[in-house]
Amino acid sequence: MTDTLPTEQAPALADFSSFNLHSLLGQALAKNGFEKPTQVQQRAIPTILARQNLLVSAKTGSGKTLAFLLPTLHHLLVNANYYAGTRALVLVPTRELGQQIYLQCQQLLEGSPLKAGLITGGEDFKKQQTLLRRNTAVIIATPGRLLELLTLDVAPFENLETLILDEADRMLDMGFSEDVLTIAKHCNEQRQSLLFSATLTHAGVLKMADKLLKRFELIALNTLRDELPHIAQQIVLTDDTAHKQKVLAWLLENETYTKAIVFSNSRLQASALCDPLRDKGLRAIVLHGEMDQKERQRVMKLFRDGVVNILVATDLAARGLDIKEINLVINFEVPRNGINYLHRIGRTGRSDETGLTITLVKHTEWNLMASIERFLRQNFIRRKIDELAGKFQGPKKLKASGKTVGGKKKVEAKKEKAPKVKVRHRDQKNIGKRRVPKAKAPEA
Repeated sequence: MTDTLPTEQAPALADFSSFNLHSLLGQALAKNGFEKPTQVQQRAIPTILARQNLLVSAKTGSGKTLAFLLPTLHHLLVNANYYAGTRALVLVPTRELGQQIYLQCQQLLEGSPLKAGLITGGEDFKKQQTLLRRNTAVIIATPGRLLELLTLDVAPFENLETLILDEADRMLDMGFSEDVLTIAKHCNEQRQSLLFSATLTHAGVLKMADKLLKRFELIALNTLRDELPHIAQQIVLTDDTAHKQKVLAWLLENETYTKAIVFSNSRLQASALCDPLRDKGLRAIVLHGEMDQKERQRVMKLFRDGVVNILVATDLAARGLDIKEINLVINFEVPRNGINYLHRIGRTGRSDETGLTITLVKHTEWNLMASIERFLRQNFIRRKIDELAGKFQGPKKLKASGKTVGGKKKVEAKKEKAPKVKVRHRDQKNIGKRRVPKAKAPEA
């Protein structure tokens, strides 16, 4: 078992200058409006600067990206070695998260000789090969595409100094476990390894840490059941899908918000919701995993820039996307589990801002909703919309778990049956036939 070192509570820091980071990073932070470090940044940055391996559990929107980028880039700037190839590798589960980290990395490296590169599916394969061959100091990549490149080229990570896994639990959910371990084998064994996750309760996160982090410190800033004080969580009972669509349109027309995300459980449902909203004059656009990379980027730019202010999406948008001014999240369908619910609502209420989440629940989803409430140890606010009141007002009887009490099957009284009479096969053959007496034999 890997040794885990305890961590101590770090003292509160007034601003980023307390870390004594490289001057270029200080300038970039000031230029981009970053003033005070968040809790995860306070705890993680000193440990990473000390070149310790680290496992961090912190909720989405807590500032994890800066927590690992700042100390990593500081190390690369202070210990200049521009011909060592790739010195830091960040693995991410999705293209969108990779793009977001890449842009933030570029902001921090402005004016420095260090270069960053992005490697994800859907982009030019040869250009990405070139990134690996050149002295690109920082590579941000999705595991699938990076592994494709590594099978063709000699491993360019023999001088790697830092390996970072962001949203590690999501990578495990998406089946990247073996890819990540294979990539790690291509990396310098003497590297520093950092693993960031939204949860430590995922069955594979600690196993992954045990394989990648020889000796590490653990920083756990949250559990899945932590309360979310900045997010109001409501449920609205509905009769069926058609009723849900009316409620959804009403909410989007009457709630006050700058940007909103509407989540569905399937690509088909997300696509089906978008056009009716547009017909009502709402500025909506759809995002799902079947779209090619260029289309995804176009959609996200329109949403980020405010050209459209409603994103109808699958769980593809539930992790990694950090877009300001999202203050309304609507679950058109109840998420499949509590973890997915947390990541969906985590798109709002970020950086201590307030947010509102509303889940539409029909009778077949009641038990699933009750399971999520029980899992999070929370009771969501029941809300009624008088203009669209439905027939379903919740189950009449509930179990202690909050789930519906199933109706007992009536036991019918057994009817007395007449005793069976044994019928011989030979008697059945003679039914309906006239019996003819046998002729007597003549007397001698």
